[in-house]
Amino acid sequence: MRTLIVSGGRIGRGFALSFLKQEPFDRIIGVDNGLRFLYENGIAPTHVVGDFDTAAPELVDYYRKQKNIELRAFNPVKDSTDTQIAIELALELGSTEIVILGGTGSRIDHVLGNIQSMMLAKKRGVLCELLDEHNRIRLIDEETVIAREEQYGDYVSLIPLTTEVTGVTLTGFKYPLRDHTFTSTGSAGLGVSNEILAAEGRIQMKTGVLILIESRD
Repeated sequence: MRTLIVSGGRIGRGFALSFLKQEPFDRIIGVDNGLRFLYENGIAPTHVVGDFDTAAPELVDYYRKQKNIELRAFNPVKDSTDTQIAIELALELGSTEIVILGGTGSRIDHVLGNIQSMMLAKKRGVLCELLDEHNRIRLIDEETVIAREEQYGDYVSLIPLTTEVTGVTLTGFKYPLRDHTFTSTGSAGLGVSNEILAAEGRIQMKTGVLILIESRD
């Protein structure tokens, strides 16, 4: 089951609407201020969650009155972010794939928190990606192949999420690596802004978790 989470960060309207025309979803979870994008574009969520500290009260009231939409309201003083709560709900619903729109933007603390929250899906073996018009972000802990014709932009970056990622081997890339260990201190330069030169780029690893970012700019 594919689930879309629409969070309250930056959403490029043209990009998002074009993406949604091509990609069907079984469930749509509206998160806090992400409700405005859904409402203004006539997209009906199946679920609504959040503490609604940034959502317009009239929007919350509107969705609260919709009998076919499940709304879960949380106290703003809580231990989880709204996006994390949405990921937990998507997993509770039995999702096999989760896509997050509106999970990036000017609040870098929220972006980093959203990336960390993606580990909830990773631990359950559920594909989860954070998407905007410039980036596709995933977490990987095993061999991953990216076809050059299908990659999301021209650049591929790898940043360690765990303290250490061992045995990283890159083939088909402009800057190959062999059995390299990434650490959380001082190795970022080797993983940022790589490019796929062959028909496909292959990422192999032994232990740890990498943040895989494909960028268009």
